[in-house]
Parts: sequence; structure tokens; C-alpha cells
Amino acid sequence: MDDESSIEEILDTIGDEHARTVLASISRKPGSAKELAERLDLSQPTIYRRIDLLEENDLIEDRTLVADDGNHYKEYTCNFNSTVISLEDDEYDVRIFREENLPDRFTQLWDELGAK
Repeated sequence: MDDESSIEEILDTIGDEHARTVLASISRKPGSAKELAERLDLSQPTIYRRIDLLEENDLIEDRTLVADDGNHYKEYTCNFNSTVISLEDDEYDVRIFREENLPDRFTQLWDELGAK
């Protein structure tokens, strides 16, 4: 889980129907807010509110692109592969698995083994 986001914030975010819809859509195909509004038949303000919510919880990322007419716009994409919510000793834990390169993953695993 992102250190900045609490379990409640993550669960509230994925509990929001429109946020889940936006997240599912961009996990299949990245898109701009305008494209997402058209694709999902939602208003752009609704899309932007959910994008803000998803970005606050580090579940999506954006990149700035330049259109043929020279205008800039953002394209959004999902930045994780899977999420696991577990309950142990009356405490919930959220783990968000992101695609990492092998050396970074090895270092993380080594550090986790050393901590135990």
C-alpha cells in the first residue's frame, strides 16, 4: 500500500462505482478525460473527480501528450497489476503490486528478508 494512503482511503476509492469503472477502462486502454467520458458515457466533471481520487491514492498515473493541433492533454493509465486485501489479527492490509524491473524487485525482497 502507498504509505500516504490509509486502508480506509483505498477501500473508499475502490468502493466508488465510477472510480472502479474509470480504473477498469484505463487498465484495458489508456485514455484522456475526454475519451473516458465518451467511452464510459459519464460527464467530464465526473471523470475528473474520479481521476483526482485515483491519483490521490496512487492508483493511476498520467503522461502529457501533444495533439496534432499543438494542444497538450493528459492520458491516464493504471499503474499497478493487482491488489490484495488481507485480514490478519483483526487488521486489514492492502498490498498493491506494481510492475517493477527485476533488480528493484530483488532488492525489495532482500530487504524484506533481512527485516524478519
